[in-house]
Amino acid sequence: MVPKEELLISSNSTKVPVIYVLSDSIGETGEAVVKAAASQFDHGLVDIRRAPYLKTIREVEKALTDASEVGAAIVYTLVHQDLKSFLERTAREYGLIHADIMGPVMNALQSVTHISPKNEPGLIRKLDETYFSKVEAIEFAVKYDDGKEPHGVLRADIVVTGISRTSKTPLCMYLAHKGIKAANVPLVPEVNPPEELFKVARKVVGLTIKPSHLFEIRKERLKTMGLSQTDDYANWERILMELDYAASIMRKIGCPVVDVTNRAVEETAAKVLDFYRKGAKKNE
Repeated sequence: MVPKEELLISSNSTKVPVIYVLSDSIGETGEAVVKAAASQFDHGLVDIRRAPYLKTIREVEKALTDASEVGAAIVYTLVHQDLKSFLERTAREYGLIHADIMGPVMNALQSVTHISPKNEPGLIRKLDETYFSKVEAIEFAVKYDDGKEPHGVLRADIVVTGISRTSKTPLCMYLAHKGIKAANVPLVPEVNPPEELFKVARKVVGLTIKPSHLFEIRKERLKTMGLSQTDDYANWERILMELDYAASIMRKIGCPVVDVTNRAVEETAAKVLDFYRKGAKKNE
């Protein structure tokens, strides 16, 4: 490992030092570390040049040759052992200052976990992309929940529709945690469904439920809200009418329908995802 003082920048120097960041991924980690280190010096000026996505020994050699021509220091985040070994050997031959950013930390983690690293480039970026995709999907599900802003269904990966208490919202949130943008549209006999629902018919999945089960769910809902259980919301005839209405709309859309009676959200999601993937294949 190169002593820290070998990377120090003289505050009296008029020449901006060049730092080459070599990476078998995008090189963001190496550049961020160089900038953080440079900020500790008076002027903090460094000329950072990335050499990303290095996959072969020839590419590493080319980057080292370029660096040697301008007397640059090398900072690297290579995880492929053969490339890393070649870099270190060649950098010594060229007399280049070089610092390994990932290696010491990975060695420490391996020592305490007793697990070998994957040595796969770009994993942190994949994790970040997965995380932000999930956050974006959750925000989408909240924004377009319960038919709010109907135009949102045009941007959804999946559109869930059905009458009240068929678990539309929990389902959409569960799908969001898998990075899928899901919107839901309630079906109410007194309100015409948005025309956008018919424009994205291939993305729509309908939810239905046995009337007796829905009757009990709605009665319990009214009870928890402190409302009369004789309310139309839990009226048997009303429930049958809503289910018939929803079935007619789903037939008109031509969408698959999932019966959520006694199904956990995870089970319903599995069925919905199955329909979604089959639909995506048909439209490829």
